[in-house]
Amino acid sequence: MSTAISPTAYNYKVVRQFAIMTVVWGILGMGLGVFIASQLVWPQLNLDLPWTSFGRLRPLHTNLVIFAFGGCALFGTSYYVVQRTCQTRLISDSMAAFTFWGWQAVIVGALITLPMGYTTTKEYAELEWPLAILLAIVWVTYGLVFFGTIVKRKTKHIYVGNWFYGAFIVVTAMLHIVNHISLPVSLFKSYSAYSGATDAMIQWWYGHNAVGFFLTTGFLGMMYYFVPKQAERPIYSYRLSIVHFWALITLYIWAGPHHLHYTALPDWAQSLGMVMSIILLAPSWGGMINGMMTLSGAWHKLRTDPILRFLVVSLAFYGMSTFEGPMMAIKTVNSLSHYTDWTIGHVHAGALGWVAMISIGAVYHMIPKLYGREQMHSVGLINAHFWLATIGTVLYIASMWVNGITQGLMWRAINDDGTLTYSFVEALQASHPGYIVRALGGAFFATGMLLMAYNVFRTVRAANPAQAEEAAKIVVVGAH
Repeated sequence: MSTAISPTAYNYKVVRQFAIMTVVWGILGMGLGVFIASQLVWPQLNLDLPWTSFGRLRPLHTNLVIFAFGGCALFGTSYYVVQRTCQTRLISDSMAAFTFWGWQAVIVGALITLPMGYTTTKEYAELEWPLAILLAIVWVTYGLVFFGTIVKRKTKHIYVGNWFYGAFIVVTAMLHIVNHISLPVSLFKSYSAYSGATDAMIQWWYGHNAVGFFLTTGFLGMMYYFVPKQAERPIYSYRLSIVHFWALITLYIWAGPHHLHYTALPDWAQSLGMVMSIILLAPSWGGMINGMMTLSGAWHKLRTDPILRFLVVSLAFYGMSTFEGPMMAIKTVNSLSHYTDWTIGHVHAGALGWVAMISIGAVYHMIPKLYGREQMHSVGLINAHFWLATIGTVLYIASMWVNGITQGLMWRAINDDGTLTYSFVEALQASHPGYIVRALGGAFFATGMLLMAYNVFRTVRAANPAQAEEAAKIVVVGAH
């Protein structure tokens, strides 16, 4: 093994920017989540204003946690991973900078327009056409930076994490552009190019794959880099990772119709979505097992390394939520769960347990390396954050499971004469204790993010970025 000094370090500046904004948007998005959860416990918190009502703030919450928090985590980690695994600098610093500032502009646009009521009404695709176009331009630029960097790589092979990031970038672009095709009638109003059941089908092809590619495939790219790195072990099976990749991207795209059971969508399309969702269990668990087995010979590190604990527990939640999803796609189960809080519990098992935890672990791993530090300011604070996040997630999911099954059973209960046993308001009253527990769980999780912000602030304040840049100039040649 020989060592050569490269004249160009990696571009860590854009990675630092995205890493810091991941924490900032995480606090804002999750804090807003706690606020709207509290509105369902104490309706007075709607403040009798249109801009602060649950109906306007909930889409803002989803956009902040998915696209602001999750998006910044994906941009930052993908730029970090692609440079280190390809042993080359990003192909264009200016284009990378444009993706950072452009992405923040889209999020600020969401912060302004969604509380004002400007919305397409499409789940996860609420942003009106000017912001949707800006988002598409930023995303295409992101693709050019990412794939351009891979083209100029110094390594022979393309590491598997980059396959997942690459698929996530390409498919997200396709989903966003197709679903947003619309006819603008004013600056803040447009009508979808599709109508009726077709519009619903296109929307849930997009909506489910926003989960499948934005919130799963991209974060699996993160998993395949940061779990082996933090555990200091090679990935358990490279062959399994490739099978996992092709099976996942082949199957996920077909699962969308399970959101439209018992609707006007043709029955064959509903059944196809159900079957594909059930088959999807296999590649999902293939990835989870690959990540878990990477810790073979390193399980003892969980006692002393809370960052590794974040990464491993995220895999456990990934396995759980990707078992739950296919089960909920079965029509008979869906007849109980559809439109209830069980669905919300399932979404947050993935969002808090998988997406947020793996993002937090990855950011904790990166920050010291980006700022020339040996480790984070306080390992104890990371440990406290881990327990707040884990307890918060469990409280959230359990309360929504209980609520959802209660609602499903109450809604379908009928008297001997065929009338409904319970009114909707009675089901709502039965849900009230669950909403209190859910708000408490969310508050636990958001408090952990505040600890993270303090820890990151103290680490950055004592930083030596120049040292990090210097370290990045050392590229190992011939070690692959």
